[in-house]
This record gives sequence, C-alpha cells and structure tokens, in this order.
Amino acid sequence: MKSFEYGDEEIGHREIVFIVSSMVIGMGILSLPRNVAKVTEYYDGWMSIAIGGLFALVFTWINAKLACRFPKQTFFDYTAEIVTKPVSWVITFSAAILYILNVSYEVRGIANISKRYLFDRTPIEAISLFLLLVVIYAVSGTRVALLRINLMFFPIVLGITCLVQVLNIGFFEIDNIRPFFVTSWTGIARGVEESIFSYVGFSVILFYISMMNRADEAPKAAVKGMIIPILLYLLIYTFTIGVFSNEVTSQIIYPTVEIAKEVQVPGEFFERTESIFFTIWIMTIFNTTSMSYDVSLIALHSLFPNVRKSTWIFLLSPLIYFIALVPRNLNEYGSFGEILGYFAAVSGMVIPALLLFIAVARGVKRHEESV
Repeated sequence: MKSFEYGDEEIGHREIVFIVSSMVIGMGILSLPRNVAKVTEYYDGWMSIAIGGLFALVFTWINAKLACRFPKQTFFDYTAEIVTKPVSWVITFSAAILYILNVSYEVRGIANISKRYLFDRTPIEAISLFLLLVVIYAVSGTRVALLRINLMFFPIVLGITCLVQVLNIGFFEIDNIRPFFVTSWTGIARGVEESIFSYVGFSVILFYISMMNRADEAPKAAVKGMIIPILLYLLIYTFTIGVFSNEVTSQIIYPTVEIAKEVQVPGEFFERTESIFFTIWIMTIFNTTSMSYDVSLIALHSLFPNVRKSTWIFLLSPLIYFIALVPRNLNEYGSFGEILGYFAAVSGMVIPALLLFIAVARGVKRHEESV
C-alpha cells in the first residue's frame, strides 16, 4: 500500500468513490419510492429515477471537472480566480449555509424515524441532541479520518440493503409492475424532479478534491461513486413497487424501511428486521451529516481563516440544533426538505456548470505549481 493511505492528509480515487456514494445516499432514499410513486403509475417511476440519475451523472462529472482544474486549491480560491473574489465570497458563504441547513435536516430526519421505529417514548429533542453530539465529535477530529470512515461503513450498508431486497423475492408480485409505459410524459418529468432531490449532495467533491493526491482521477472516481446510488435506487424502487404496488407505496411515509419489515428470516431468528436495517442505515446518515458539517467548516474557514475550527463548531452547533427543531410536524419537515432540495440543486448543478463554462471561456488554466 502507498504511504498516503496511512499517514498523509490526502485521499485517493477510492475515497472519492465512497464519498460521493455516501453523501448521496442519505435521507432521500427512505422516501424516494413514495415521492416517485405519487406522480407516476405502476412501475414507470423507474424511468424517472434513471433519467434523474443521468442528470446527476452529468453534473457530478461537471463538479469534478471544475475542481480538478485547480488541484490543491480551495473552492473559494479557485472560484475567486474565475469570477472575482467578492462573487466567490457570496457563493462560498451560500454553500456554507446550504450544508449547515443540510445538517439540521439530516439530524431532524433521523430523529423522526428513530422515534417512529426504535424509540417511541424518547422525545425528538433528545434524539436530535444525541445524534448531533456524535456528529460534533466526528468533525472535531482529523478530516481525512472522517472521510475514510466511509470505506468501513458504506460497504456494510450497501450489503445489508441489497440483502433486504433479496429476502423479499418471495413477496414480489409481477402483476404489481404491469402494465408498462402508461404514465404521461408530464408524470415522468415530475418523477424526475422528485428523484433529482435524492441525488443532490455530490457537490461536496468541490471541497474535497483539493485533498486528492491525483486530482486528475477525480471525474472518473466521482462518476463511479454516483453510479452506485443510481443502481441502488432502481433496485429499492423495483422491490418496493413489486411488493407493495404503486398505490400502496405512494401512501407509505418511509417505504424503504417498511419493506424491511416484510422480511422473514428462516427460524424467526430476527423478528424486527426493520430495526436492524434502520440501525445499519444510521451509519450512512452519520456519514452524510458529518460530511455536510465538515464542508460547512471548510467553507467558513476559507472565508475567515483566522477563526479556529473549534470556535466554528461551538458557534454553529446550537444553531444547527435549533433549526432541526423548527419543523413542528412531518408536513413542515417535508417542506423544509423541498426548499433545501431546490437550494442544493442550484448550488450543485447550476453554479458549478456556470463556473466551469466561464473558466473554459476565459481560459483559466490549471495551477500545476500548486501541486
């Protein structure tokens, strides 16, 4: 193995693959089948998920291509070279706000589901606080160690999730996915919009590619990382519709968790498989939340280099906790997520595409001397 894999503050191709996958697969997948099923018919939602995935692949490549043009430079620094420092300041600060809000969204989401499936007598406030404290502990350490946690957690989550789907083969009914191609193009387009919200998050590579030892490998690694969520989303959606049908799926709050309840382990060794599945899934939510918090710290540090990381954590944590508790019910939480999704789409798709276009048009070159 190469030395950077152990002691250096650098990451490689494999880390980027897992960073993208872990960041994308968060709270969105738990409700994606319901959101897509509500606007499509039968199994036609798979087209929306696939088309949304293609858009995500394109913009993931654009994000990676933009960042790898400026190896070893921070997002704020290379954006300043493209569109001037004042504009870069606004863009970077907006990104910091986005990821702070995302931390609150993830914390509240995991608290909602934990209360529903695991701790029905524990207050939302307590669950949110405990999760946030764990995240604070994670981001307080070294950045490269936080990123490499993905290498340990994500394969476990991926394996368990696929196993849950396979164990539901006996409940799968072909009639639930037929007939095909009956949804209007308007319905497919609305499904694409819903699915795209579950793909956003890949823009973290704009901040992490500067840590790569070989930045030129970033686009290929990022695309690989996005392919995993696309295939996983299609797999989960297929089994959810096949087991529950489109009509039932559209009425279930968290279909991905509910399908785990259908699993029957031979010998009844496990009776509440959804609890086991959800406990494993918390690993992914932890990774997503921790990286969101870390990216917000990176963005703020680039704007205010004299402020220590620990100071930002001390200031931001109460704010994150307060925002997480603002939604009073699931409807308000859903509205929060929808607004955040649009914000993330602009930040992760529109702005990087414009920045890359301007960089190419103005002939802003790589800074090889920075490597």
